[in-house]
Amino acid sequence: MIPQAEPGAGYRALRAEIDAAVARVLSSGWYVLGQEGRAFEAEFAAWLGLPHAIGCGNGTDAIALALRGLGVGAGRSVVTVSHTAVATVAAIGMAGATPLLVDIEPVHYTMDPDALRRVLEDPPPGLPPIGAVVVVHLYGQPADLDRIAPLCREHRVALIEDCAQAHGARLHGRRVGTFGDAATFSFYPTKNLGALGDGGAVAVADPQLAERIAALRQYGWHKHYISDEVGVNSRLDELQAAILRVKLTRLDSGNARRRAVAAAYTAAIDGSPLTAPRVRDDAEPVFHLYVARTAQRDAIQMRLRESGIGTGIHYPVPVHLQPAYAGRVATGPGGCPETEAASREILSLPLYPELTDEQVEAVCAALRGL
Repeated sequence: MIPQAEPGAGYRALRAEIDAAVARVLSSGWYVLGQEGRAFEAEFAAWLGLPHAIGCGNGTDAIALALRGLGVGAGRSVVTVSHTAVATVAAIGMAGATPLLVDIEPVHYTMDPDALRRVLEDPPPGLPPIGAVVVVHLYGQPADLDRIAPLCREHRVALIEDCAQAHGARLHGRRVGTFGDAATFSFYPTKNLGALGDGGAVAVADPQLAERIAALRQYGWHKHYISDEVGVNSRLDELQAAILRVKLTRLDSGNARRRAVAAAYTAAIDGSPLTAPRVRDDAEPVFHLYVARTAQRDAIQMRLRESGIGTGIHYPVPVHLQPAYAGRVATGPGGCPETEAASREILSLPLYPELTDEQVEAVCAALRGL
């Protein structure tokens, strides 16, 4: 069986370098907020093209820390999408803010700028004022920042880019994560830049915001043992930082491999019951996931499984319909019909840089046989 995701393959491909990095940390005697973490923060910020990156415990914490750093918490609403990992919405609640979920574009599966415009111009009654927008670059595809960023500026709300699935994606030649007030990243093992455990980061241009977020991730300390405000414990440990330093050097080549595999799938899908993902004009996606679409999902998923091809569904139930949130979270006018339609038809194919040419051809052969 060719799995849909295989995080262990990323370790095996770099085993000697990762083992050496881990041994270096273990022998150092310093395991939290040390030189490995500082080096990774500097290297990741330089790779992204921003002056500051602050490591933290995971991508969910990264969003919550970014919101708190920007002063968006209790008494404010935050607009995001329902078609995302639930972590995006959970983080808004962690910051004390109120989620407001809007619909997606049916082609790219990212935030619909028209849906955002409607809630910014005429917010649903009974909700706190809107303080921020968290735009999700889903599946490695950039959202429509050409329209979303000006709307945020016009309405004077903060823009946070959730880049958990888009490490290295570009729009107009510029990396996503550099358009808003803050960018957040997850380093969960299956991400394009994945640790061997949990990890996350917030990237910003403003040095004062960076300093505040760095304090918030460790009890609100600016001075050791003195909390100037209520913070949390969310630190990227030295082992994960060292591993990420190794894997960062291969990120761009890994993304290129992902694009090559995606191109092969798109060619194989032509003429099948599947619809290939569409790339936004002047965008360079990084295909964290290759998500096709079909009204025959169950049957196709079974046929692919019989051919030894693993698949996934990202995501089967929109956040606003999940038990923890149904009836408790607001949606924009008209609800989220495109989100609900997509959730019934999307299907993720195997995609990670370590797929061999033989495995890719096996997937393509199965796709051509549908």
